[in-house]
Amino acid sequence: MSNLEHFIQVKAFLFDIDGVFTNNEVLITEAGELLRTTHLRDSFAVKSALRAGFPIGIITGGSSIGLTKRLNELGIDFVATGKFQKLASFYDFIARYELNPANVLYMGDDMPDIPILKKVGIACCPADAIPDIFPLVNYISPIRGGHGCVRDVIQKTLQIQGKWQVSEL
Repeated sequence: MSNLEHFIQVKAFLFDIDGVFTNNEVLITEAGELLRTTHLRDSFAVKSALRAGFPIGIITGGSSIGLTKRLNELGIDFVATGKFQKLASFYDFIARYELNPANVLYMGDDMPDIPILKKVGIACCPADAIPDIFPLVNYISPIRGGHGCVRDVIQKTLQIQGKWQVSEL
């Protein structure tokens, strides 16, 4: 199966946060809060996928009230934070949306993502994922984490499926 054929079967998106939606840099406030940045073009793609009817979920080892609030504002209602063992949350996601794992695209970049990458129909990672991830994925985005790699896989999927509707915006 070619990389493009994998994108045809996608019915839902699931993502890690740190190193995927964000780069691997954080600012630490005097109060000890971690501040992350996200790419606004990823946000546009998320909204486009949700409008097209794709469930989107997040499973992350980190936790941030601000980040969770932002994800909820985008329309993502499956946000599992503080999950260093991610597989149980993956099964919760597919059960909630009645999905076959073969129809889920997951993008992760580090060791905690490996169990899910081995279970999904299309495993993806950003260009700057750890090298251990590369042999496990169907698609390596040419874009680094936090710089639009989420947009890359969502837009590619929607375009291949004829659901990228820029004219309706």
